Amino acid sequence: MNTTDLTQTPIAADGSFEVQLQKSGQIFHVGKEQSILKVLQDAGHDVAFSCSEGICGTCQTRVLAGKPDHWDTYLTPEEQEKGDCIMVCCSRSQTARLVLDL
Repeated sequence: MNTTDLTQTPIAADGSFEVQLQKSGQIFHVGKEQSILKVLQDAGHDVAFSCSEGICGTCQTRVLAGKPDHWDTYLTPEEQEKGDCIMVCCSRSQTARLVLDL
């Protein structure tokens, strides 16, 4: 039985990845041209946001597993290095799956 941990696997060659919501267990596909925020909104999830550009911090979400690819300017380099939160409006993933505290 193959039990590959997608939170430790690099993203797909096409730039897509999965987001898993810890509280519900739901898993969503995020394509190369999509934001995590848009995918969650399209699925009916109410996620707080404001600027949609990664500068305000409103959409900051805790990361429980996986490695974020920070595209925001809100977090300091030290905060980005910790990898325990993400701005879902603009940032992406470096791993095939991110598990979010949602």
